[in-house]
Amino acid sequence: MISKKVNSVEEALQGVQDNMTFMFGGFGLSGIAENSIAELVKKNIKGLTCISNNAGVDDFGLGLLLHQKQIKKMISSYVGENAEFERQMLSGELDVELIPQGTLAERCRAAQAGFPAIYTPAGYGTEVAEGKETREFDGKMYVLEHAFKADFAFVKAWKGDAAGNLIFKGTARNFNPNMCGAAKITVVEVEELVPVGALDPNQIHIPGIFVQRIFQGATYEKRIEQRTVRQRS
Repeated sequence: MISKKVNSVEEALQGVQDNMTFMFGGFGLSGIAENSIAELVKKNIKGLTCISNNAGVDDFGLGLLLHQKQIKKMISSYVGENAEFERQMLSGELDVELIPQGTLAERCRAAQAGFPAIYTPAGYGTEVAEGKETREFDGKMYVLEHAFKADFAFVKAWKGDAAGNLIFKGTARNFNPNMCGAAKITVVEVEELVPVGALDPNQIHIPGIFVQRIFQGATYEKRIEQRTVRQRS
Protein backbone atom coordinates (compact mmCIF):
# COMPACT_ATOMS: atom_id res chain seq x y z
CA MET A 1 0.00 0.00 0.00
CA ILE A 2 1.34 3.39 -1.04
CA SER A 3 0.64 6.03 1.59
CA LYS A 4 -0.58 9.37 0.21
CA LYS A 5 -0.64 10.97 3.64
CA VAL A 6 1.30 14.20 4.23
CA ASN A 7 1.69 15.83 7.62
CA SER A 8 0.63 19.39 6.89
CA VAL A 9 -0.96 21.71 4.36
CA GLU A 10 2.49 23.21 3.75
CA GLU A 11 3.79 19.81 2.66
CA ALA A 12 0.66 19.14 0.60
CA LEU A 13 1.17 22.33 -1.41
CA GLN A 14 4.82 21.80 -2.26
CA GLY A 15 5.46 22.69 -5.88
CA VAL A 16 2.76 25.34 -6.34
CA GLN A 17 4.09 28.29 -8.30
CA ASP A 18 3.01 31.50 -9.99
CA ASN A 19 1.03 31.25 -13.24
CA MET A 20 -0.26 27.72 -12.62
CA THR A 21 -3.76 26.40 -13.34
CA PHE A 22 -5.68 25.11 -10.32
CA MET A 23 -8.97 23.26 -9.93
CA PHE A 24 -11.07 23.87 -6.81
CA GLY A 25 -13.92 21.61 -5.75
CA GLY A 26 -16.96 22.98 -3.98
CA PHE A 27 -20.22 24.72 -4.74
CA GLY A 28 -20.66 28.11 -3.12
CA LEU A 29 -19.22 27.50 0.34
CA SER A 30 -20.11 23.81 0.44
CA GLY A 31 -17.18 21.43 0.22
CA ILE A 32 -14.41 23.94 -0.42
CA ALA A 33 -10.77 23.27 0.41
CA GLU A 34 -10.54 25.90 3.14
CA ASN A 35 -7.10 25.01 4.46
CA SER A 36 -5.51 24.77 1.02
CA ILE A 37 -6.97 28.12 -0.02
CA ALA A 38 -5.71 29.76 3.18
CA GLU A 39 -2.21 28.42 2.49
CA LEU A 40 -2.30 29.74 -1.09
CA VAL A 41 -3.26 33.16 0.28
CA LYS A 42 -0.33 32.94 2.69
CA LYS A 43 2.07 31.98 -0.09
CA ASN A 44 0.82 34.95 -2.17
CA ILE A 45 1.50 33.27 -5.49
CA LYS A 46 0.23 35.26 -8.48
CA GLY A 47 -1.10 34.90 -11.99
CA LEU A 48 -3.36 31.95 -11.23
CA THR A 49 -5.96 30.44 -13.53
CA CYS A 50 -8.67 28.94 -11.35
CA ILE A 51 -11.26 26.39 -12.47
CA SER A 52 -14.19 26.37 -10.05
CA ASN A 53 -17.96 26.52 -10.18
CA ASN A 54 -17.75 29.98 -8.60
CA ALA A 55 -15.41 32.12 -6.54
CA GLY A 56 -16.97 31.88 -3.10
CA VAL A 57 -17.93 35.12 -1.36
CA ASP A 58 -16.03 38.34 -0.79
CA ASP A 59 -14.30 37.33 2.42
CA PHE A 60 -14.17 33.55 2.16
CA GLY A 61 -13.17 30.80 -0.23
CA LEU A 62 -11.62 31.90 -3.51
CA GLY A 63 -12.78 35.42 -2.70
CA LEU A 64 -9.69 35.66 -0.47
CA LEU A 65 -7.44 35.05 -3.49
CA LEU A 66 -9.39 37.57 -5.55
CA HIS A 67 -8.95 40.27 -2.91
CA GLN A 68 -5.17 39.83 -3.04
CA LYS A 69 -5.23 39.95 -6.87
CA GLN A 70 -3.70 36.46 -7.05
CA ILE A 71 -6.10 35.24 -9.74
CA LYS A 72 -5.70 36.41 -13.33
CA LYS A 73 -8.41 34.19 -14.85
CA MET A 74 -11.53 32.48 -13.53
CA ILE A 75 -13.07 29.59 -15.45
CA SER A 76 -16.47 29.10 -13.84
CA SER A 77 -20.20 28.88 -14.38
CA TYR A 78 -21.49 31.33 -11.80
CA VAL A 79 -20.47 34.78 -10.57
CA GLY A 80 -22.73 34.33 -7.57
CA GLU A 81 -22.63 36.42 -4.42
CA ASN A 82 -19.07 37.69 -4.85
CA ALA A 83 -19.15 41.45 -5.43
CA GLU A 84 -15.37 41.61 -5.88
CA PHE A 85 -15.54 38.94 -8.58
CA GLU A 86 -18.19 40.98 -10.38
CA ARG A 87 -16.23 44.22 -9.99
CA GLN A 88 -12.98 42.77 -11.33
CA MET A 89 -14.80 41.12 -14.24
CA LEU A 90 -16.65 44.29 -15.28
CA SER A 91 -13.54 46.48 -14.92
CA GLY A 92 -11.43 44.15 -17.04
CA GLU A 93 -9.01 43.36 -14.21
CA LEU A 94 -10.01 39.69 -14.26
CA ASP A 95 -10.27 37.44 -17.30
CA VAL A 96 -13.45 35.37 -16.95
CA GLU A 97 -14.59 32.39 -19.00
CA LEU A 98 -18.19 31.50 -18.15
CA ILE A 99 -19.15 27.92 -18.97
CA PRO A 100 -22.50 26.09 -18.68
CA GLN A 101 -22.41 24.26 -15.37
CA GLY A 102 -22.89 20.78 -16.81
CA THR A 103 -20.15 21.40 -19.37
CA LEU A 104 -17.81 22.51 -16.59
CA ALA A 105 -18.45 19.28 -14.71
CA GLU A 106 -18.00 17.12 -17.81
CA ARG A 107 -14.74 18.82 -18.83
CA CYS A 108 -13.43 17.97 -15.36
CA ARG A 109 -14.65 14.39 -15.68
CA ALA A 110 -13.12 14.04 -19.14
CA ALA A 111 -9.75 15.10 -17.74
CA GLN A 112 -10.18 12.61 -14.90
CA ALA A 113 -10.95 9.77 -17.32
CA GLY A 114 -8.19 10.67 -19.78
CA PHE A 115 -10.52 11.78 -22.57
CA PRO A 116 -9.15 14.72 -24.62
CA ALA A 117 -12.57 16.25 -25.31
CA ILE A 118 -16.34 15.78 -25.21
CA TYR A 119 -19.28 16.71 -27.39
CA THR A 120 -22.12 18.56 -25.69
CA PRO A 121 -25.34 20.15 -26.99
CA ALA A 122 -25.07 22.93 -24.39
CA GLY A 123 -24.27 26.27 -25.98
CA TYR A 124 -24.78 25.33 -29.62
CA GLY A 125 -26.00 28.34 -31.60
CA THR A 126 -24.78 30.81 -28.96
CA GLU A 127 -21.57 32.72 -28.25
CA VAL A 128 -20.36 29.70 -26.30
CA ALA A 129 -19.89 27.81 -29.59
CA GLU A 130 -18.09 30.57 -31.52
CA GLY A 131 -14.82 29.33 -33.00
CA LYS A 132 -15.40 25.75 -31.84
CA GLU A 133 -15.90 22.58 -33.81
CA THR A 134 -19.51 21.42 -34.09
CA ARG A 135 -20.89 18.08 -35.25
CA GLU A 136 -24.25 16.48 -35.84
CA PHE A 137 -25.22 13.23 -34.09
CA ASP A 138 -28.61 11.66 -34.84
CA GLY A 139 -30.00 14.93 -36.13
CA LYS A 140 -28.82 17.03 -33.16
CA MET A 141 -25.91 19.48 -33.12
CA TYR A 142 -23.12 19.29 -30.57
CA VAL A 143 -20.14 21.47 -29.61
CA LEU A 144 -16.66 20.06 -29.07
CA GLU A 145 -15.26 21.04 -25.68
CA HIS A 146 -11.73 20.14 -24.61
CA ALA A 147 -10.91 18.52 -21.28
CA PHE A 148 -9.30 20.81 -18.75
CA LYS A 149 -5.55 20.79 -18.18
CA ALA A 150 -4.55 21.74 -14.64
CA ASP A 151 -1.44 21.55 -12.51
CA PHE A 152 -3.19 20.96 -9.16
CA ALA A 153 -6.69 19.99 -8.06
CA PHE A 154 -7.71 20.98 -4.52
CA VAL A 155 -10.46 18.78 -3.14
CA LYS A 156 -12.36 18.63 0.15
CA ALA A 157 -13.77 15.34 1.46
CA TRP A 158 -15.43 14.32 4.71
CA LYS A 159 -13.37 11.21 5.46
CA GLY A 160 -10.31 9.67 3.86
CA ASP A 161 -7.61 7.14 4.61
CA ALA A 162 -3.86 7.14 4.11
CA ALA A 163 -4.26 5.42 0.74
CA GLY A 164 -6.39 8.32 -0.53
CA ASN A 165 -9.78 6.58 -0.53
CA LEU A 166 -12.48 9.21 -0.01
CA ILE A 167 -16.02 9.61 1.28
CA PHE A 168 -17.93 12.85 0.68
CA LYS A 169 -20.82 14.06 2.80
CA GLY A 170 -24.08 15.59 1.60
CA THR A 171 -23.90 18.43 -0.89
CA ALA A 172 -20.11 18.60 -0.52
CA ARG A 173 -20.23 15.77 -3.04
CA ASN A 174 -20.52 18.32 -5.84
CA PHE A 175 -17.57 19.08 -8.15
CA ASN A 176 -15.10 17.42 -5.77
CA PRO A 177 -15.34 13.83 -7.12
CA ASN A 178 -14.97 14.96 -10.74
CA MET A 179 -11.82 16.92 -9.96
CA CYS A 180 -10.03 14.00 -8.31
CA GLY A 181 -7.39 12.84 -10.77
CA ALA A 182 -8.28 15.59 -13.25
CA ALA A 183 -5.01 17.48 -12.65
CA LYS A 184 -1.36 16.48 -12.56
CA ILE A 185 -1.49 16.47 -8.75
CA THR A 186 -4.65 16.06 -6.66
CA VAL A 187 -4.43 17.40 -3.11
CA VAL A 188 -7.23 16.33 -0.77
CA GLU A 189 -8.00 17.72 2.65
CA VAL A 190 -10.37 15.83 4.91
CA GLU A 191 -12.17 16.46 8.17
CA GLU A 192 -11.18 13.03 9.42
CA LEU A 193 -8.16 11.01 8.29
CA VAL A 194 -8.41 7.34 9.29
CA PRO A 195 -6.13 4.30 8.95
CA VAL A 196 -6.36 2.11 5.87
CA GLY A 197 -9.11 -0.46 6.40
CA ALA A 198 -11.26 1.78 8.59
CA LEU A 199 -13.57 2.80 5.73
CA ASP A 200 -16.33 0.53 4.50
CA PRO A 201 -15.33 -0.27 0.88
CA ASN A 202 -19.00 -0.09 -0.13
CA GLN A 203 -19.19 3.53 1.03
CA ILE A 204 -16.08 4.86 -0.76
CA HIS A 205 -16.90 7.40 -3.46
CA ILE A 206 -13.40 7.92 -4.92
CA PRO A 207 -10.60 5.33 -4.79
CA GLY A 208 -7.11 6.38 -3.81
CA ILE A 209 -5.71 5.89 -7.31
CA PHE A 210 -7.02 9.38 -8.13
CA VAL A 211 -5.23 11.06 -5.21
CA GLN A 212 -1.56 12.02 -4.78
CA ARG A 213 -1.61 13.83 -1.41
CA ILE A 214 -4.03 13.78 1.51
CA PHE A 215 -4.02 15.54 4.88
CA GLN A 216 -6.37 16.32 7.73
CA GLY A 217 -7.46 19.95 7.76
CA ALA A 218 -6.79 21.92 10.91
CA THR A 219 -10.03 23.89 11.05
CA TYR A 220 -13.28 24.28 9.11
CA GLU A 221 -15.68 27.20 9.46
CA LYS A 222 -18.56 25.66 7.45
CA ARG A 223 -20.22 28.99 6.80
CA ILE A 224 -23.78 29.34 5.57
CA GLU A 225 -23.84 31.33 2.33
CA GLN A 226 -27.47 32.42 2.52
CA ARG A 227 -29.16 32.29 5.93
CA THR A 228 -32.95 32.58 5.85
CA VAL A 229 -34.85 32.76 9.12
CA ARG A 230 -38.32 33.77 10.22
CA GLN A 231 -39.58 35.45 13.35
CA ARG A 232 -41.06 33.35 16.11
CA SER A 233 -44.84 33.35 15.98
